[in-house]
Amino acid sequence: MAMLNLHDIELYYETDGTGIPLLLIGGIASDAQSWQTLTHYLVPHCRLIVPDNRGVSRTTPLHAEISVQKIADDCVALIQHLGVRTVNVLGHSMGGMVAQDIAIRYPEMVDALILEATVPANSMRNNALFADWAVSFAAGTNRELWFRNIFYWLFCARFFENEQAVRTAVRFSVEYQYPIDPVAFGNQVKAIAAFNSTELLSQIKAKTLVVAGKEDLLFSPDECARLAQAIPGAAFILMDGAAHSIHMEQPRKFADCVLDFLLDRR
Repeated sequence: MAMLNLHDIELYYETDGTGIPLLLIGGIASDAQSWQTLTHYLVPHCRLIVPDNRGVSRTTPLHAEISVQKIADDCVALIQHLGVRTVNVLGHSMGGMVAQDIAIRYPEMVDALILEATVPANSMRNNALFADWAVSFAAGTNRELWFRNIFYWLFCARFFENEQAVRTAVRFSVEYQYPIDPVAFGNQVKAIAAFNSTELLSQIKAKTLVVAGKEDLLFSPDECARLAQAIPGAAFILMDGAAHSIHMEQPRKFADCVLDFLLDRR
């Protein structure tokens, strides 16, 4: 656990392991803890580098200016600070947009790119949906209800068959010691809406894997497949038993995909 002083933020990050360097970039409102289901599978093989994105948790100030490009620049500054010459990058959802931007603008720094449940540009439907989430959160909507409604979009139908698991997840989210800041959440929503890498994807030179959840309601398998098709030489995997939060619902299977790809085990 450490802090990196950048020009407008104090960037919180964690590192673990001693293998090949792997940068993990979380999605909207997600911090380093969001990868916990996955990290113990990766640590024996990877040196994990996991920041809290600007506007989230322990990175301060929470109300610093946010854009996908600024988060990408923060990640690059962190990699340089750690003395890592090149890195593998895994980004989920908004973090996948950040990962795309790093691969496009800093190609010399990226060995391999893994894009989990992400797209090059958010749909108008999703922009409206995320904006509604931000408005309702800022308006003080009951937090348990707010998280439960978001979970309908994040997890597959099977998850909701276990009501105790749902209640536990909701309670953890409501009681989390680093709560979502409504202004910062709104800023991340705007950053997602402003991002569009569609015309730049052909510039990505890194070896790339795109992974989609078969039941993802936010970024459909077809959208993720089109992302893979637009990146030269990219591979595509469709994961059964998962919706948008693949690494939470299928951590072992997803970790195997990541390691097979990075270590050329197939």
